[in-house]
Amino acid sequence: MKVVIVGGVAGGASTAARARRLSESAEIIMFERGPDVSFANCGLPYYIGGEIQEREKLLVTKPSLLNKRYRIDVRTRTEIVAIDRRAKQVRARNLGDGVEYLESYDFLVLAPGAAPWKPPIEGVDLPGVFTLRNLEDVDRIKDFVDRGVEHAVIVGAGFIGVELAENFLRRKLRTTIVELQDQVIPVVDREMTTPIAEALRSRGATLLLRESVEAMRKSADGLTLNLKSGRTLDAGLVVLGVGVRPENQLAVAAGLEIGPRGGIRVDDGMQTSDPSIYAVGDAVETRDFLTGGRTQVPLAGPANRQGRIAADNIFGRESRYRGTQSTAIVGFFDHTLATTGLTEKVLVRDRTPFFKVYVHANHHAGYYPGAKPLSIKLLADPLTGKVLGAQAVGSEGVANRINVLAAAIQAEMTIRDLAEVELAYAPQFGSAKDPVNMAGFVASNAADGLCPQVHVDQWEGELGKRAALIDVRTPQEFAAGAIPGAVNVPIDELRERLDEIPRDRPVVAYCQVGMRGYMAVLILRDAGLDAYNLGGGYKTYRLHHPASDEHA
Repeated sequence: MKVVIVGGVAGGASTAARARRLSESAEIIMFERGPDVSFANCGLPYYIGGEIQEREKLLVTKPSLLNKRYRIDVRTRTEIVAIDRRAKQVRARNLGDGVEYLESYDFLVLAPGAAPWKPPIEGVDLPGVFTLRNLEDVDRIKDFVDRGVEHAVIVGAGFIGVELAENFLRRKLRTTIVELQDQVIPVVDREMTTPIAEALRSRGATLLLRESVEAMRKSADGLTLNLKSGRTLDAGLVVLGVGVRPENQLAVAAGLEIGPRGGIRVDDGMQTSDPSIYAVGDAVETRDFLTGGRTQVPLAGPANRQGRIAADNIFGRESRYRGTQSTAIVGFFDHTLATTGLTEKVLVRDRTPFFKVYVHANHHAGYYPGAKPLSIKLLADPLTGKVLGAQAVGSEGVANRINVLAAAIQAEMTIRDLAEVELAYAPQFGSAKDPVNMAGFVASNAADGLCPQVHVDQWEGELGKRAALIDVRTPQEFAAGAIPGAVNVPIDELRERLDEIPRDRPVVAYCQVGMRGYMAVLILRDAGLDAYNLGGGYKTYRLHHPASDEHA
């Protein structure tokens, strides 16, 4: 059997290695347009910033190793320019000498990846304007930085934009991020990104939200950017991080089925509309694990698994891709933001019923030195309690919790399962009631109606016009900052001051994170009042309304 693979990195390289492990006799040829067949593209920003000091560390594997250990015929700097499905051949072009030749296949695997999108604006191809996809890109950007650039502008505040900002700041560059949306990390719910936005500003980055670049022109000192608002920026270099588009040209020309967003359409076995052609990685359209609909998510983890699955099916081992649930994580200095499953914005867009809870806890036992706060947003199905999605943000312990929640989604666990899940506990690692358990407790209470909740967005709607707002924290906490319009009635005085609480309208109680508010609602409801807890308390309010907004 002869397997031809187009593209390396995560999807193509994992396909090739798995194929060899399944068959010692198969002929396996891998074509890669660039000079490096498999590299750590997620580590590229950290090489620019100096966290990764040796370029060699970015090379996951070299052609020589793939050939010697796996007997894979790796042909770098060779581009596949056409597929002849009827003849089962590809046309290859050596980029060194331009010579073209035909190569036959029994099975073809497409792993071309996705290319950074360049918006159609004036000056997008000027010297000093970069995208970041491979080692050649990172060499060019690092060379610019090493030559003494003072100001870097990043267009796009997604994962790559935030990571680049961190590493430019490490290099002492003045750094500006221009983002079209009203938040950083637009794929995550806005309030959960607040700590990252605040950290960017506190580290010295300039964050320009609801803004876009309309033109770039060469200037005496580098580049001048004209923004939609009329503002201009001078920059030494610009990096475009506004998204990626699947490299689908080969598939389109070959007549393979393509999804509406340009992804190569595959089934759960990674097979395209041609039974002899498979496709994996960032170029494919797959199934959303939760909704069952079609989705396109460029992540390294799914690409690696898809490569393994494609090889399994080529060699007769039935294997199915469960679907993508968009588990991702990003760091910015000592802050971490992670997500898995569906976000609130996606659920609202798709008109899918859900309910949400917020939990603010320490990443390990509070009495043990070094406890750091983290926040979790949990989304669940109101009928079944099935976990639909989660996001977490904090400085420690975020990855642990999002990974548990990602596994919970894969296992189709419910909020009640989260309340019961047994996790390792010692004071330096966690709490007897882990934040994941706490999310399950809070969500179960909300689902059971034990403590009716309202959320900040509800409070700021019609309910806020009618309800009384009671802050049940201490006077000291209240004086340090409170929600406008709130009256301070500390929880320990509430029973004795019930006559001060209005009975002719709903009452919303809140504390710092929701626990005392929960107790207050139980007291108020027992006294016959129509009371609700503000989900996640004052900390959640501050996620929606950061102090920086008040001074903007």
